[in-house]
Amino acid sequence: MSAAPARTIQIHDPTLRDGHHAVRHQLDAQQLRGYAEAANAAGVPVVEVGHGNGLGASSLQVGRALLSDDEMLATVREALTTSKMAVFMLPGWGTVRDLDDAVAHGVDLVRIGTHCTEGDLAERHLEHLRERGVEAHAVLLMSHMATPDGLAEECARLVGFGATGVGIMNSSGHYLPGDVTERITAMCAAVDVPVMFHGHNNLGMAVANSVAAAEAGASILDACARGFGAGAGNTQLEVLVPVLDRIGFDTGIDLYKLLDAADLAERDLMTAPPAVDSVAIVSGLAGVFSGFKTRVIEVSAREGVDPRDVFFALGRLQAVAGQEDLIVDVAQTMARAAAEKVSA
Repeated sequence: MSAAPARTIQIHDPTLRDGHHAVRHQLDAQQLRGYAEAANAAGVPVVEVGHGNGLGASSLQVGRALLSDDEMLATVREALTTSKMAVFMLPGWGTVRDLDDAVAHGVDLVRIGTHCTEGDLAERHLEHLRERGVEAHAVLLMSHMATPDGLAEECARLVGFGATGVGIMNSSGHYLPGDVTERITAMCAAVDVPVMFHGHNNLGMAVANSVAAAEAGASILDACARGFGAGAGNTQLEVLVPVLDRIGFDTGIDLYKLLDAADLAERDLMTAPPAVDSVAIVSGLAGVFSGFKTRVIEVSAREGVDPRDVFFALGRLQAVAGQEDLIVDVAQTMARAAAEKVSA
């Protein structure tokens, strides 16, 4: 009896975008070029590049990048001879002008991200990209804050705005596989465009969650070399690809060259691979954006409070990316409460 034909799934690699969070957006042109060339050689279909928060986000609030968007795009575009180049944008950081600049640099795919209940914010940008004839996907962040049906409804609305693909990010690493299955199943039933899943590894479940997404019908999975990314990192690319192969999915990626790319990433891009440490675990349990980790640790140390308490407090407030100022407010409130308790 012949084996069943492999199911095709596409891997998108945001190592050079999401990984930027882990190094304060300080990758230089040589680092970008080296990894892009290695990913291209391995046959990774799509390589995403940019500031960790996307086009136009380089700022004092979330970190100034070493290179401008134009410099990053020009460098990576030159290195990608077969792989497609993608960018990410959050409305409010990036603008239509940023999108047009990216298109001028030869970007193949644009992802527009919004909070999971605020897809309407992407309408103008998706319509603009549709008019420009650019492939545009819509991505819902902090997706654990919405129900499966709620995500499905948002995705259907986004397709109406012009999205040629939709997806969810497990921005806090909060999901277990059953959570992913419910959401991807609902989304796939609601739209007739490709569905994507982007996992974070706070609870050590990123690969398992990505497999659950694939089995539930997702046709695009995000993963980064060595899991390079904010906090505990993302789904580990060089682990996910052979796991998918073992369960019958074809990625079209050369394993040995992918392993070479991962070795290069660990050697040249990061001081150390992401780790599922105590603070990352609490971030996942609290459902707080992984990118808050470094800032929470810094502010908590300054104010003399426990960063784990800060994360759980931020979770109760349902803090989302872009609300970094809340970290200071929460930590200072805790410090004052502790001081008042001592003096009482």
